[in-house]
Amino acid sequence: MAEKRPETLVADAGLMKGLHTGMGFAAKGMVVAFVVFTILNVDFANSVYQAIRGWIEASLAWYYILIVVFIMAVCFYLMCSRHGSIRLGDDDARPEFSNFSWFAMLFSAGVGIGILFFGVAEPIFYFDNSGAFGYPNNPHADAVGVVDMNMNRAVHAMRVTYFHWGFHAWAIYVIVGLCLAYFGFRKKLPLTLRSSLYPIIGDRIYGHIGHGVDLLAVFGTVFGVATSLGLGVTQMATGLNVLFGIDPGIATQLILILVISIVATLSAVSGVGNGIRIISEWNIWLSVALLAFFLCFGPFKWLLGFFVTSIGDYLWNFIPMGFWTAGTEREIAWQGGWTVFYWGWWISWAPFVGMFIARISRGRTIREFMVGVMFVPTTISFFWLCMFGGNAIYMELMAEGGAGTAGIVELVRAWNLPAALYGTIDGLTELAFLQWLMAALATLLLATWFITSSDSGTLVITTMLSMGNDSPPQRFRIVWGLGEGFVAGVLLLAGGLTALQTASIAAALPISVIMLFMTYGLLKSLSEDNAYVPAKAAA
Repeated sequence: MAEKRPETLVADAGLMKGLHTGMGFAAKGMVVAFVVFTILNVDFANSVYQAIRGWIEASLAWYYILIVVFIMAVCFYLMCSRHGSIRLGDDDARPEFSNFSWFAMLFSAGVGIGILFFGVAEPIFYFDNSGAFGYPNNPHADAVGVVDMNMNRAVHAMRVTYFHWGFHAWAIYVIVGLCLAYFGFRKKLPLTLRSSLYPIIGDRIYGHIGHGVDLLAVFGTVFGVATSLGLGVTQMATGLNVLFGIDPGIATQLILILVISIVATLSAVSGVGNGIRIISEWNIWLSVALLAFFLCFGPFKWLLGFFVTSIGDYLWNFIPMGFWTAGTEREIAWQGGWTVFYWGWWISWAPFVGMFIARISRGRTIREFMVGVMFVPTTISFFWLCMFGGNAIYMELMAEGGAGTAGIVELVRAWNLPAALYGTIDGLTELAFLQWLMAALATLLLATWFITSSDSGTLVITTMLSMGNDSPPQRFRIVWGLGEGFVAGVLLLAGGLTALQTASIAAALPISVIMLFMTYGLLKSLSEDNAYVPAKAAA
């Protein structure tokens, strides 16, 4: 398809052997510049990032809403279209990984750490009715008069939670992953973001435009992983405090970042088929054990009934929710702080997660890819969120002092999200050893999910900088793997992690524009792909 060979653009000797020299230096310079700018004056940097984010939320909420709905519609179209039989690779290609390994890596890289961190806190936030943050906790429930903390509001709380973690969100990952896998494996272009633009700009993908697109993806990956790692170790430190009484302060968090970065780097060096796959599979088994605890020690029948009811409610409402645009000032504040924030966060992570999904999906058909990536992780996420959030909501509904007095709502109002998870675990059993064991399991899962996110991110960064080499040089995996941890540690010390998280969300705006061009390029190329043309028509 392409006349140029991407391998001629990477250095064949010297310090940067195996990488595109210009891209390598530009990526490092970009990371250093943003870190230095942030830590020199954290307050000023944060004000700049917040101003950009505030403008986006106030002026472009409609754009984010429409683009996510459009992408989801394209995904469902491709899933059902005649293009579904096309393989992501040669016609005789077959999947590299078993379905279990594939699903395990999809789930671990895509949402694993997020639903453990927010699994209790987010449903409880939407269930609350205090408006403690200056805007309604759940404007969707308030709009229909469901304002008391009762069973109806509980269902509404799960509806909004599913909405932010469901089809709309995963469609973003799906479309980017499909574009990368299709152009990388079927059209034999580099496994990088730039390749999706080939039907539009041709060989210019190997020039400055392509470099800019891939550098933007590197930016989102580095700072997405770094900020998540830095912010997430607060929950792990809380877990260590619960388990061993260790001070959850900065020193503990820095040690955690160091340990996780080293293990994640070793995993990235070993490759997808070894370290990343093995840790992802272990994540699934450990997650099953923790889920079993939440299900069996919680109100079993109530939880299953609540799951069925809340899923039905979500399926009935997710399309109109996707088009809902806030009207009042308080609703606008809520939508910007939650829905638009989530859409921006998913978009900013899309190059990273989409690249990793593509990397592990060679040989599958488009329909198999779409169904597997869209529905399997989503269904698991829904069940997880219902078991975690449902147990916390049940405790609040049945509290002796009345609904909302069990203590978990108060923790979320105080934005002590790490403690909400461990508080729910304590509320499920009075057996001290089991409380300790499940808290240890949750903390271990936090670590292993962070490891899978970090090692996946390292592999994605080095793949893009090596012009699509899906087995990039190991020394660069080491540099970037440890570099992500270093960035997280420096920003944690300087108090700039929240500022960089905001900057990452702002980066979602240009990435979203690129996604539109990628989607157009994919549809254009698929319409010219003869794999789905009947034999007699092709003769």
